[in-house]
Amino acid sequence: MFTAGCTFLLLIAGALVTSNDAGLSIPDWPLAYGQVVPHLSGGARYEFTHRAMAGSVGLLTIALTALLWKYEPQRWVRNLGLVALGAVIAQAILGGLTVRMMQPPAVSAAHATLAQLFFSTVIALSVFTGRWWQSSPAQLDDSGSPALWRLGAWTIAAVFVQLVLGAAFRHKAFGIVPHLVGAAVVTALIFWLAGALKRRFPRDPTLTRCRIALHALIGSQLLLGGAAWWSRIYAREFPQPIGVMVALTVTHTVVGALVLGGALVVTLICYRLVRSGREVVLASHAEQVGHPASL
Repeated sequence: MFTAGCTFLLLIAGALVTSNDAGLSIPDWPLAYGQVVPHLSGGARYEFTHRAMAGSVGLLTIALTALLWKYEPQRWVRNLGLVALGAVIAQAILGGLTVRMMQPPAVSAAHATLAQLFFSTVIALSVFTGRWWQSSPAQLDDSGSPALWRLGAWTIAAVFVQLVLGAAFRHKAFGIVPHLVGAAVVTALIFWLAGALKRRFPRDPTLTRCRIALHALIGSQLLLGGAAWWSRIYAREFPQPIGVMVALTVTHTVVGALVLGGALVVTLICYRLVRSGREVVLASHAEQVGHPASL
C-alpha cells in the first residue's frame, strides 16, 4: 500500500510535467545536463522531481518484489511481483526514450499508459496480500447475468482504453472526440456495474461501499473532465500553461487512475466474494451429494 501511495504521487508528478510542457526541460537522460542533480529552475524542477520520484518508486518495487519472494507462500503472487518489477524497468526505459527521441506522441502515450498499468498492478498486490483476501469471507450467491466479476472486467478494459485515449490526446496524437466517446462508454459500464450491485445485493455492506465508491469516482471524473476541457479552451490564447488549466488537467488525469484502480478493486472483491451462475449450481450439487438425506 505504501508503494501504491508513492506511485500515485509519481502519477501527479508526471502529470505536472506534461501539463506544464516541461517534458524536455532536461534534454538528456539518465543524467540531467550532464549532472546527477542539475540547477533546478523553470520546468527542470518538475522534470527532475519526476525522475527522482520515479527512482524512489523503482527502489520500493525492488524491495517489494524481494519481500514477496521471501515471505509470500503463493507462487502466482510472487510472479505478479516480478511483473510489477518488469513494468517499472520498462517504464524507466520508456521515460528515457521519451527524452532522447524528443517526445514522439506514441512513446509518450505508451509511457503514460504503462504508468497506469503499474499502478493497478501494485494495487492488486495490496489486495492479494491483505488480510481480507487471505481470510475466508462468507460467499454470496448470484444467479444474475452477466456475472459481476465479468461486468467488472469489461469496465476495467473500457477504463484502460479511455486512459490510453486520454494520454494520446494530452500528447497530441489526435483530437478530443475519441476520448469523449470513451467517456460515454466508461460511464455507461460503471453505472451498469453499480446498478447490478444495488439490485442484486442491496444490503451487503461491502458491496454497498463498492457501489458508492464507483458513483463517487465517475461523478468526480466527469465533472473534472468538463472543467479540464473548459480550462484548455480558456487558456488557449495564453503563451504558457496557466495555473487553473494545470491544476484541473492534473487532477482529472490522476482521478482517472483512481477510477481504474477502483474498478479493479471492486472487480476483485466481486470475484472473491460472489459465486455466480455455474459456481452456484456446482456448489448446490456438491451440498446435495454430501447430504443424500436432503434428496
